[in-house]
Amino acid sequence: MFERFTSATKISTAPEAVERTVRPGDMPSVSLDLKVSLHQRLIDKINLAALEKMTREQVAEQLSPIVSKMIAEDRTALNRAEYDRLLEELLDEVLGLGPIEPLLNDNTVADILVNTHKQVFVERFGKLERTAVQFKDDRHLTRIIQKIVSGVGRRVDESQPWVDARLQDGSRVNALLPPCAVDGPLLSIRKFSKMPYNMDRLVENGTITAQLAEILEIIVKSRLNVLISGGTGTGKTTILNAMSSLIGNKERIVTIEDTAELQLQQEHVARMEARPPNMEGAGEVTQRDLLRNSLRMRPDRIVVGEVRGTEVLDMLQAMNTGHDGSMTTVHANTARDALTRLEHMTAMSGFDIPVRALRGQIGSAIQVIVQLQRFSDGRRRVVSLQEITGMENDVIAMQEIFRFERRGVDANEQVIGRHVPTGIRPRFSTRAREFGYTMPESLFCVEPERIAR
Repeated sequence: MFERFTSATKISTAPEAVERTVRPGDMPSVSLDLKVSLHQRLIDKINLAALEKMTREQVAEQLSPIVSKMIAEDRTALNRAEYDRLLEELLDEVLGLGPIEPLLNDNTVADILVNTHKQVFVERFGKLERTAVQFKDDRHLTRIIQKIVSGVGRRVDESQPWVDARLQDGSRVNALLPPCAVDGPLLSIRKFSKMPYNMDRLVENGTITAQLAEILEIIVKSRLNVLISGGTGTGKTTILNAMSSLIGNKERIVTIEDTAELQLQQEHVARMEARPPNMEGAGEVTQRDLLRNSLRMRPDRIVVGEVRGTEVLDMLQAMNTGHDGSMTTVHANTARDALTRLEHMTAMSGFDIPVRALRGQIGSAIQVIVQLQRFSDGRRRVVSLQEITGMENDVIAMQEIFRFERRGVDANEQVIGRHVPTGIRPRFSTRAREFGYTMPESLFCVEPERIAR
């Protein structure tokens, strides 16, 4: 009954077939026990190193007769649709990340959240939904996690049960194993768009307006130091990528990240990534170590993926000593909270710096703060653009240039609102003019209807 499944049997592996939208019930299900059993037996029969040099279609041609023979030996009855699905999933196990590989290829999925081997949730268009995807058991899920972290030179085990890592495409991965994960291994993947974000895409998504995009472009090209602030999942790295894309190819950019995520498109980029300690507790390389080293590499601009510790003092010094146009992100709910966080992180460095001196350094190092927020409808927006104007007594003075005015929600629970200028012309317009960029009054003009209100 398996004669039709010969070496000529193929599955479609064209790009349009691989990058598909997979939803529960799209394809006939195949027993997890059967799939895992066949996968373990395949490992003993095939040369994994040789498969790495082959395309997915070539691997399918090689595996098809082997799988057909195994199924015949087990006397398992499968129809053609079930067989095609089984072969597809075996390819995902051998070449990819097993059950979640179709979700990684689904362009509508933004986040993949695995709560033990029994539950897999995804975020689509800002909403969470449960999928029919499952792992066989915790060992199966742990093996996939180990496959991810080993690919980027990291480790995760009982002695070090958590890990931050990334996939080859830059997607962010976090995993936690027992005993810290009480019910079983936890895995979360924040996918990165295969097409890097630029200002035009942010305008299309409603994150910013064309008016605000023009101001942000002038900010980058005028070499102002920018702090991008927001909570978890608000799109800080996305807008950092978009703003970084505006830097010219004639500048040398050094990127420093805890886990490499930035997708800069320029040709002159030096990328650095921190390294955790090894099993003996030695060999750790922190973002602060990398930042200090980067100052000897003649950078025109330094881009720190996220400032989160003692490296903040070195970053502020770099911004104050000739590395204009540098950018970084920080976790904070408001622009004022972002400055407070910088103060707290500086205190962690162990230096006893007077508060006024520290705030003076922050105020002179950073010129612009871009504040982001994720709304209840799942959309991420820039909610405030603020300029630091200096010091007033012991307080860092700021003025808001743009804000997002929220007006409510519609019948579909979509947030209603708009970006509006505050009517204040920023002081950095003088610097922009020195760099050859004019900022017309229309960019900051308050609409008459708003004045009437």
